[in-house]
Amino acid sequence: MEAIEKLKAGTKFDAVATQYSEDKAKQGGSLGWMVRGSMVGAFQEAAFALAPSTCDKPVYTNPPVKTQFGYHIIMVEDRSN
Repeated sequence: MEAIEKLKAGTKFDAVATQYSEDKAKQGGSLGWMVRGSMVGAFQEAAFALAPSTCDKPVYTNPPVKTQFGYHIIMVEDRSN
């Protein structure tokens, strides 16, 4: 919940991910390109329900999504620019 509070306070998503992640997302939050079927159920459902956004103005899952791997704050990055 500390990570959520930092995001609410305006800290960039990638900075929060670097500080709080315990997996490969520790490198600025990026998990790379993901496709349907490559993620566990709750994570996939949440990820595909989000609107794309940016690290400066993230749209993220709140509350965090719980899976068998832990809790996740998910943001889908808009790479169209």
